[in-house]
Amino acid sequence: MIKGILNKYVLDEHDILSLLQTDEENEIALILQKADEVRKESCGDEVYLRGIIEFSNYCEQDCLYCGLRKSNSILDRYRMSKDEILQTANRIYNAGIKTIVLQSGEDFSFTGNEIEEIILEIKNRFDAAVTLSLGERDYGDYELWRKAGADRYLLKHETSNAHLYSVYHQGQKLQDRIQHLLFLKSLGYQIGSGNIVGLPNQTLRVIAEDIMLCKSLDVDMASFSPFIPSKDTPYRKQKACEVNLILKVIAIARIILKNVHMPATTALASLDPIGREKGLKAGANVIMPNFTPSPYKEKYSIYENKKSDDNIMPELTSLIFSTGRIVSKEKGHTLKVSQ
Repeated sequence: MIKGILNKYVLDEHDILSLLQTDEENEIALILQKADEVRKESCGDEVYLRGIIEFSNYCEQDCLYCGLRKSNSILDRYRMSKDEILQTANRIYNAGIKTIVLQSGEDFSFTGNEIEEIILEIKNRFDAAVTLSLGERDYGDYELWRKAGADRYLLKHETSNAHLYSVYHQGQKLQDRIQHLLFLKSLGYQIGSGNIVGLPNQTLRVIAEDIMLCKSLDVDMASFSPFIPSKDTPYRKQKACEVNLILKVIAIARIILKNVHMPATTALASLDPIGREKGLKAGANVIMPNFTPSPYKEKYSIYENKKSDDNIMPELTSLIFSTGRIVSKEKGHTLKVSQ
């Protein structure tokens, strides 16, 4: 049955659920192999690097799974200065990476104009793409940043189930998140979304719906990362996602979504010592090394035992070559033909 599903060009939600349900090692191997074939055909052998700057761990939201949640009074909070952010961007660019990712909690102390200034400065200094991952912001801010030169916006939906979304996000609405993504797309941003795999009360059917939501949104990047509990959250005693499950999700998403950028996430590397390598072999084509400087990076504690990326470039280059792939020197814009 698995072989029959994998031979189909278009899979439906029932097919995805069947693939997710298998625990047979030989069948999982077939899924990963098919995903790698689709990745090669749709994306080629280049692995794109995106350097992350986690410039603030303040957040207005109180999501049950996240260590940055507003109610976490134990966390030592920080905000990087504009000069510190630009110095870190310089390190990323000098490492040969052509995408700079500005990431933070939903921190409105950084005004729209302040973020605009940082984007303008980065675009003026470096021949690099700018990706923003700042949570839900005012629509006017999105427009301002797009005009300043921001290329992409990553805003994960986390779960496609409206009830679970409201639970995880303390009463917020999934439809609002989707509207933000659609508005970002209308402005010309390359958009990214995705889920967290292994959250409490999540079912395989919900995961299948997560993948299909990414397809319906026609995302340019899809990030599927494993749930890892954080000690200072209500979910601190929950089990972490199983490695085989997140690898299946990445692989199935590649088979369904085809020509989207998909990362082997830092969370996957934190869950498994060779998680990035496994992710690349399961269909991923992006790695996002963390360049946040000390002492800040230790305080951006979304989950426990986060992998450190100190002196990561030689290690990443070696890892990518070991999988038969090549390190891209390009910005890695969308693979969608229409854009």
